[in-house]
Amino acid sequence: MSKKISFFSLSILIIAAIDSIRNLPSAALFGSSLIFFFLISAIIFFIPTALVAAELSASSHDKGGIYHWVLKAFGKKSAMAAIWLQWINTMVWYPSYLSFVAGTLAYLIHPELVHNKTYLVLTILTIYWVLTFVNLKGLHISSIINNTCAIIGTIIPMVLLIVLGLVWFFMGKPQQIELTREQMIPTLTDPTQLTSLVAVMASFLGIELAGVHVNDIRNPQRNFPRAVLIATLFILFTMILGSLTIAFVLPANQISLVAGVMQVFSNLFHMFGLESLIPILTLCIVLGSIGTMINWLISPAKGLLHASEFGFLPPFFAKVNKAGVAYNILIGQALLVSVFCALFLLLPSVNAFYWFLTALSTELYMFMYILMFCAALRLHYTYTHRPTSFKIPGSSFGIWTTSILGFIGCVTTILVSFFPPEHINVGTPTRYMLMILVGTLISISPLFLFYRYQSKTN
Repeated sequence: MSKKISFFSLSILIIAAIDSIRNLPSAALFGSSLIFFFLISAIIFFIPTALVAAELSASSHDKGGIYHWVLKAFGKKSAMAAIWLQWINTMVWYPSYLSFVAGTLAYLIHPELVHNKTYLVLTILTIYWVLTFVNLKGLHISSIINNTCAIIGTIIPMVLLIVLGLVWFFMGKPQQIELTREQMIPTLTDPTQLTSLVAVMASFLGIELAGVHVNDIRNPQRNFPRAVLIATLFILFTMILGSLTIAFVLPANQISLVAGVMQVFSNLFHMFGLESLIPILTLCIVLGSIGTMINWLISPAKGLLHASEFGFLPPFFAKVNKAGVAYNILIGQALLVSVFCALFLLLPSVNAFYWFLTALSTELYMFMYILMFCAALRLHYTYTHRPTSFKIPGSSFGIWTTSILGFIGCVTTILVSFFPPEHINVGTPTRYMLMILVGTLISISPLFLFYRYQSKTN
């Protein structure tokens, strides 16, 4: 019998998977209203996604994950669409994540490099290709080292940022935003204010992965919802306070999405006479971020291998090396990420590049979540005798309410992603909308090639 993980350990696993210091500058752009959007996002997306994923995982003792959930509900083509959306979202996400790493690394060299597109592109490509070749060798760091990297690169800097922010606030230092009711509740009829939702939703992506642990805990019907609730409260607490710290210290038009965290740390450390800690903290964030990313590179490649089992991909992509790694997919990933980095040349600023990729990545992921919610509803009626250790309370009412809330969150985020943010120069609204539309169509279009290939070979 496998050892069960504790309620506390599950809470930590969820927190480590979601909580990220990288997303704080994006949320900070929207000032006091970020509190409203974090709370709304938890209700219409974060909690529903975790609960639905838990029920689906509990009913999949043999094989789990988005591919197999959608496969059981709607068949091979829909399952291929789900896994492709998960994979292509990751490809779009990598450059934005690595631009944060590159922006942080600039504080070890010269902070002004965060505005240098050439530096950012070269650094992103160097890190990504090096990590790709590490994975080609089949060298994966252990979960202990991976968790250590998360603590060093995320939790410690996050807590330190919040503590320094509270000190700043209670010392009566100048604050760039006001926590008034008028400021905290946005005008929902203004699409530019709703763009906050994209930044906040991006902070919660991946929560469905926590559902895979539902069969590994004692009394999951009781402990899983409690773990999700505690993790949600902790994540909301740290995300809100961390984002507010940046919003308090920096004017919105001066926040760098790739280096906003280090901007604030630099200001606060200079104020408290702690300048000597800046290189140490920079190394912690960079090494922690790179360390936690090593294992991430191989996960989407494994996802695409599922597609090859059903003939959606040519055998060329299913080849593995001596280490059991699908090397052609990994190299293909690296080439695609390199192409996405070329978007720097089409956007007017580093912040525009970062925001565009974040919006596009989040939008693609939302399409996948829609498939997941629809699969949960269908399986609720067609897979009635499935084994399960956890069910959403309330039977049909519970699953419908939860799924509809999640569906509303996904559709709203997709629509809002087409609107440019108020505080970032991304070009004209029409140009930005066209870029999101074209980016979405290009990202999804390979699916039809896969469908055609599969129909011809079967």
